[in-house]
Amino acid sequence: MNTKKLLNVTAIAAMLVAANSCGVKNEGENKKEEAKQEQNVVVNEKPKISIDTVHAQSVAQLEELTSTVKAFAKNDIVSQSPGRIIKIYCEVGDYVKKGQLLVKMDETSLINIKTQMVQAEIDYKRVKQLQEAGGASQQQVDQLKMQLDVLKENYNNLLENVNLTAPISGVITARNYDSGDMYKGGAEILTINQMQPVKILVNVSEENFPKVKKGQAVDVVVDALPGEHFKGAISIIYPTMDASTRTFPVEISISNPANKVRPGMFARSTFNLGTAKHVMVPDVAIQKQLGSGDHFVYTYDNGKVTYNKVETGRIIGNNVEIKSGVADGAKVVVAGMAKLTDGAEVDVVAKQMK
Repeated sequence: MNTKKLLNVTAIAAMLVAANSCGVKNEGENKKEEAKQEQNVVVNEKPKISIDTVHAQSVAQLEELTSTVKAFAKNDIVSQSPGRIIKIYCEVGDYVKKGQLLVKMDETSLINIKTQMVQAEIDYKRVKQLQEAGGASQQQVDQLKMQLDVLKENYNNLLENVNLTAPISGVITARNYDSGDMYKGGAEILTINQMQPVKILVNVSEENFPKVKKGQAVDVVVDALPGEHFKGAISIIYPTMDASTRTFPVEISISNPANKVRPGMFARSTFNLGTAKHVMVPDVAIQKQLGSGDHFVYTYDNGKVTYNKVETGRIIGNNVEIKSGVADGAKVVVAGMAKLTDGAEVDVVAKQMK
């Protein structure tokens, strides 16, 4: 091959290499450009949301407060004087009536005083007759009368401490002695709890205190008796605030004709505090702030969403009462909240106009 042909072949090969290099470079640049355009599309795509228009309506303001049931009254049966317990006439769980004999104590001291009282009465009558006949002075009569009165008072007091009766009607809830035991004082012999009615003590906030009235009806449920409702009424409203809790104690009396509600049970009392006009928002719109107990919703206006911290109230069906944070007629986001931030531009794909 001559030199001229060799030069031509070399030139053609160089041209082919250059052409291939340009093709590879253009292809790489095209891919980069396409990727950049796709990225721009993703970045510029607006979140898609659904919205619902909400309105204010009258909502019953129900306040639920919890507490423990207590006996309406509680009495401890004790004797003022030590002595032997002759007989106990009841057992734990027995229902007793007011005035019923519960415990009989030893009567030795009572018999002694009764003997003295009988003799004192005889002496008084004898001296009284002598005084009327002029054989005794008025001072002697007065002294014997005073002694007789003191003995009668001591006798009646001791009689109450020998025959221990029920001061209230109720159920025996504790018995600490048996018949024949020596009673030296200290612990009560029996305890009676009045069960009809029973009561609970709840703490009402400053805000709601002016809304509660004596005699106001209260609905009560007890965890131990699911499905049953009991009628309660406010019986006492304490006039001063508990400084530690900033609440007012309120006592509720609960009708308990069948003795179903027992002291110690956990009760929930619902107060009806009137009505208020508040916005009702679908429950799916309510979001909870991570790391706190705060709740919020997004509202939509003119292509953007706004973060709104809200104060929630009652749950009624699929709606939640909003006491503050959302205005009447606002458009709230009910779907597509996952990617939203305050002030984000969005596309609305569904509306529910009420």
